[in-house]
Amino acid sequence: MRRPAREGGAAARAGGPGDPPRSSAAALDLRAAAGYLGGMSAPIDFYFDFSSPYSYIANEWIDAAAARHGRTVRRHAILLGATFQAAELKSPVSYPIKREYSLADFARSARFEGLPYVLPATFPIPTQNAARIFWWLHDAQSPAAAAAWARAAFRAYFTRGVLLSDPAALKALAADSGLDADAAEAAWNDAAWKLRLKAENDQAIAAGVFGAPFFVVDGEPFWGNDRRPQIERWLSTGPF
Repeated sequence: MRRPAREGGAAARAGGPGDPPRSSAAALDLRAAAGYLGGMSAPIDFYFDFSSPYSYIANEWIDAAAARHGRTVRRHAILLGATFQAAELKSPVSYPIKREYSLADFARSARFEGLPYVLPATFPIPTQNAARIFWWLHDAQSPAAAAAWARAAFRAYFTRGVLLSDPAALKALAADSGLDADAAEAAWNDAAWKLRLKAENDQAIAAGVFGAPFFVVDGEPFWGNDRRPQIERWLSTGPF
């Protein structure tokens, strides 16, 4: 995820003594461009938490953005609590000075994208069970099945206020989404899927993920739904 270290001085010169020096920025751009060209069909990694309004919004546009440029999306359901702990951060709504602004911006950002949005009565919530269902579907069925569940769960929570942290509500949502509700419940209680989610959290932290939504495009990290224009430009023209 890190760009190559900058080069300078004699190391920045290319060719023989008569050649002009190549600036460190130009050398970096060439390397970044090489990485872009080498990964033009590489999937976009998309990290999200089911309790993140900005992740809900990003989930609604990322597939179309990727498809326009011949890419696919590789989703990663994670727990923000784990990344916040690793990064020594807290949710913005936990700070009194940020709370009202953040709540207003969630709604404004959804309106900007033309998406329905209702602040759930209980927010934020623990989402480990919804995330375990995601990974169960991802590994036992297909990434497409997991992506469909992600859309259903996000929309249920952020447009209808379905409490994903409530086992009964989550089981009902699974049934409404065409899943075997009993199997879904068994999955979120299964130690194997608990470990699967933990491993994904650990991988995300090791990769430098500290918030959601978080994207990685050709090794370049982008944090936040508001990085959409930068992601679109990168996909269109490469590194900048």
